[in-house]
Amino acid sequence: MQRDYMEKVYAGWLGKVIGVRHGGNIEQWTYDRIERTFGEITGYLHDFKNFAADDDTNGPMFFIRALEDYTASTDITAKEMGDTWLNYAPDGHGFFWWGGYGISTENTAYLNLKSGIHAPLSGSITQNGEAVAEQIGGQIFIDVWGLIAPGDPQLASDYAEKMASVSHDGNGKYGGMFIAAAIAESFREMDMDKIIEAGLSVIPEDCEYASMTKDIQRFYHEYPNDWRQAFRYVYDHYGYDKYPGNCHIIPNSAVIVLSLLYGEGDFSQAINICNMCGWDTDCNVANVGTIMGVRNGLDGIPFYWREPINDFLCCSSVIGSLNILDLPWCASYIGKLGYQVMKQEIPKEWEKILDTPTRYFHFEYPGSTHAFRTEVDAPEQVTTKMENVTERAYEGNRSLKLMYDYANGGHAYRAFVKTYYTPDDFNDSRYDPAFSPILYPGQTIKAKVLLPTQENEEVNVRLYVKDRNSNKRYYSQTQLMTVNKWLSLEYKIPYMEGVCIEEAGVEFIPVQEERRHLELPSLITYVDNMEFAGEPDYVLDFQKEQVEHWNNLHKEVSQLTYLRGLWTLNEQSLIGTYHADEPSEAYTGDLNWKDYQLQLAVTPEIGDYHLMNFRVQGAMRSYAVGLGPDNSLILLKKNLEYQELDRVTFPWKHGEKYIININVSGSNITVEVNNEVMIQFEDKNNPYLSGQLGFSLMNGSRAKYHSLRVKGHA
Repeated sequence: MQRDYMEKVYAGWLGKVIGVRHGGNIEQWTYDRIERTFGEITGYLHDFKNFAADDDTNGPMFFIRALEDYTASTDITAKEMGDTWLNYAPDGHGFFWWGGYGISTENTAYLNLKSGIHAPLSGSITQNGEAVAEQIGGQIFIDVWGLIAPGDPQLASDYAEKMASVSHDGNGKYGGMFIAAAIAESFREMDMDKIIEAGLSVIPEDCEYASMTKDIQRFYHEYPNDWRQAFRYVYDHYGYDKYPGNCHIIPNSAVIVLSLLYGEGDFSQAINICNMCGWDTDCNVANVGTIMGVRNGLDGIPFYWREPINDFLCCSSVIGSLNILDLPWCASYIGKLGYQVMKQEIPKEWEKILDTPTRYFHFEYPGSTHAFRTEVDAPEQVTTKMENVTERAYEGNRSLKLMYDYANGGHAYRAFVKTYYTPDDFNDSRYDPAFSPILYPGQTIKAKVLLPTQENEEVNVRLYVKDRNSNKRYYSQTQLMTVNKWLSLEYKIPYMEGVCIEEAGVEFIPVQEERRHLELPSLITYVDNMEFAGEPDYVLDFQKEQVEHWNNLHKEVSQLTYLRGLWTLNEQSLIGTYHADEPSEAYTGDLNWKDYQLQLAVTPEIGDYHLMNFRVQGAMRSYAVGLGPDNSLILLKKNLEYQELDRVTFPWKHGEKYIININVSGSNITVEVNNEVMIQFEDKNNPYLSGQLGFSLMNGSRAKYHSLRVKGHA
């Protein structure tokens, strides 16, 4: 594995995200429609406040978690990969296009999996027919399998085949294998024909995907100077009119091969050609972006593609805290799995970054910002700029340089990351995102800051968080910065009730009154090694939460994601209900929380099951405890389906409010109701040792959840 492996992974994933954004708003436009509207494309076609979630990035970032949940080796099975789908995708909303059984390949596969038709049968031609199995999804979710197998196309293909088989078969599966192998080869090869040959080497020679690819190669070498002529050939021989379904893989893959060849090794040229060809633009441009990103590295991606993204990635899984990501976090997660898969030691300079389980903002990827933003509270018009630099670093080689062109005494100059997002942060609700914060009261923020030598030498600094519900900021102790010396900042966020932390950052406050304009900029600082860690200590009070309106069909309760069911706010409580016998579930909190105490206030209204979830690891894995049928208090464990662990008699009534206390420490679970210990249980059978919190109802039950007290303990 080459020394620049981690940077190549970052470049590849960055190329993927750029491609999705570039093609997102013209998806399924025709070549003619695009040419008539935009002419020659040279850059982004649309501006976004932030680009919302997309299936092309949801799939890779969550399906690769199969390696963490099961095994980071070739022993992993297609069934385990299918179970990963069920664990991280909401049921019927977000994540995928839910176009109906037999219409949307992913919808079809999900329903097969949920019904007990395991992968690879879930995506097979035998089960679903050729038209469904050979749509495009087999390759749009597949990039990560090439990123974890640098220089080993066959290994990348082996993983890709298993994952693609969850939903696809035939050419739909071969496309995933081809793309993964091409990405893996791009780590070591610059010649595009050889990269394409690596993709061809892992699929059957006589399949239509292979014959199409060879045909486009032949055409390119005969007519290498006019990609539009090549597209006319693709349109005539491999157009949508020749294949069934909404989005067949062959026409779109022909566009990918064309763009890789006619791009002539240039990242921008390749993705622009791909976008101008039309059809499934976001998917096609994203696959091209990954291959070209890995091949060319970060230096080959012009910064104008990177700047609008600002390293932010929005997702729409059932794990709300994993729906707020930054691209360096993604690259580190993928790269760590790559070292495990390739059985290689992590280089010393990457050990801390890859082994830190918390949110860690380190700036070691060239050009990275970790989605930091700037803000100024001052009457003057102030221009701000961020830049990833090597001129200063607390640790490693890089830090984030912050520049403010005019700084005056007593005003606030901030750099922060958003720890929670709302509909106002987006232009649309693409793929129905929903969020839980990535930072909570009780936890600790740490950061390193530096004030270099400059005329404005007296600057105070403090950490802060901002509560979305009250629009109030909470601050650490203020410290005076010493010129040219790194200062360590730490802020343990106090216990709070009814808050939703939406920002965390650093606030710089110059001391002097500026009586003249200095040479610009007048305030320069550096930030490095910012980290969120520690245990939560707060109350989630539903009187303070909101129903967030994305559009008429997409509404979410703030801080929650949901698997299925109706979840809303009413009578100052969270109301949950569902019509079917499947469990209705909603989640909050962080996947990494381990031991904690919970206190739930709940009023059962209809039905027999009114539960609190804990150690939630997704839709498939969690514990639940609460009021059960036949005057009982029940403890359940979910591994795809719920099984009863313990039950005690507890006469409860509809309409009465109950206080349920849960303490989890290691494999031990203690449950109290109204201050009386009711259940003590040790799970000795593969216990879940970390996870989120949640609420669940079964068999048409309805309940009011008033508040949830959370206190973590080491």
